[in-house]
Amino acid sequence: MTWYRLFEGPYRIFARRNYVNVTFVIVGAFFGERVACYVIDRWSCVDIVFQMVDYGIRKLWEKNNVGKRFEDISVLGERKPE
Repeated sequence: MTWYRLFEGPYRIFARRNYVNVTFVIVGAFFGERVACYVIDRWSCVDIVFQMVDYGIRKLWEKNNVGKRFEDISVLGERKPE
């Protein structure tokens, strides 16, 4: 059995026609969001993980954008004397 044969069935079901693909994505997103909300409500420790990921992404963003952020502009809105 080749890899092509393994993915041929799901491709024919979900991706061959555009309306089936779009419906599958929308329904999957809806149920995925419902399951995620249920899990997060049940396990409060998941919130800690989300906070850690958010902190890491924020620090990475700040490191890569030093000098380009609004906070880095010291004389924003001031006119220079003529």
